[in-house]
Amino acid sequence: MSAELADDWRQGGFALYVHWPFCEAKCPYCDFNSHVAASIDHELWADAYLAEIDRVGALTPGRVLNSIYFGGGTPSLMAPATVEAVIRKAADRWHFANDIEITLEANPSSVEADRFAAYRSAGVNRVSIGVQALRDEDLARLGRLHTVDEARRAIDLGQRVFERVSFDLIYAREGQRLRDWEAELREAIALGTEHLSLYQLTIEPGTAFARRKAAGGLQDLPDEDLAADLFLATNEITEAAGLGAYEVSNHARPGAESRHNLVYWRYGDYAGVGPGAHGRLTLKGCKVATEGFSNPRTWLENVNAGGTGERPPVQIPWPEAAQEYLMMSLRLAEGTDLARYARMAGKPINASTINWLASAGLVDSAAGRLLASASGRAVLNELLAELMREGD
Repeated sequence: MSAELADDWRQGGFALYVHWPFCEAKCPYCDFNSHVAASIDHELWADAYLAEIDRVGALTPGRVLNSIYFGGGTPSLMAPATVEAVIRKAADRWHFANDIEITLEANPSSVEADRFAAYRSAGVNRVSIGVQALRDEDLARLGRLHTVDEARRAIDLGQRVFERVSFDLIYAREGQRLRDWEAELREAIALGTEHLSLYQLTIEPGTAFARRKAAGGLQDLPDEDLAADLFLATNEITEAAGLGAYEVSNHARPGAESRHNLVYWRYGDYAGVGPGAHGRLTLKGCKVATEGFSNPRTWLENVNAGGTGERPPVQIPWPEAAQEYLMMSLRLAEGTDLARYARMAGKPINASTINWLASAGLVDSAAGRLLASASGRAVLNELLAELMREGD
């Protein structure tokens, strides 16, 4: 194995993802590993997180950590002391980058001024708020526990407490029309955050929405043409406001991009700690996929019994890693490094395929990089399928 591949992860960086699996309620569209619990032993959970960070840290000594991300679930239900302990343990195990980004996800219904201040004191410097809609009727349809007024207050508080704030919205909702979304998006931009995550609603298998749709419900979802119009309007409005789409669903002012998610999209290494958390690590020159046990009780019992919270790691052959890199990086406005892809894959992407897609207006190539055009981003899955098709 070449030294270039063994160190390939450095081109994307190194991050830590910490999964808190608990929520106040399960949203009907959510397929994340989240659970509702009557009571939580916060001290026991803190001990388990610290043990897992110790274990992963021993596998990846001396690395520079670019970001920590507390996701979930609803991490704003975590005890601030647990958040602080995790950050301190990470600092013990790795070298923090000078500009390390430490993000915590929060729901407006779980936001309190004292709690935000405690997270800031613990070391969190960025908050990502799960707003999802700025219409009360749609929040109710989405199963959210907060109101629009609560969301606005949470955003305002976040901007006063943290250095950086992002919030999420879901569009292509039931009954949503183009003019409605355009007005709502402009309201969101006017709130002044530097980063927006804007996702099209998808009906995921196993969710309450999937069951409702199978039973004949959710009949007023946008059709494909309207969904495409919503996507294009999203990009036009955010671009005009100075929040360009640096990734298919993420929009930011220059310099305000999510450093944590960039590690994913640039195919760096990331350690996943917590129930159901996924990771990608380069160990002894090999790329491996890690996955925590999804059941919170199983994960907690295994770790606190002195074992591991993970299933056995799975080695990813470098040609498969190349495909993962392509799938992640082509989502970015900066695109894919073609030479890097060729090193991982052992061969370049078929030039005739690139030329054909370029002639169709779906990709551009410049300075050794492959970029999806605006039209290409709108059909990204189909575009990726063509690029990954075996050629001469």
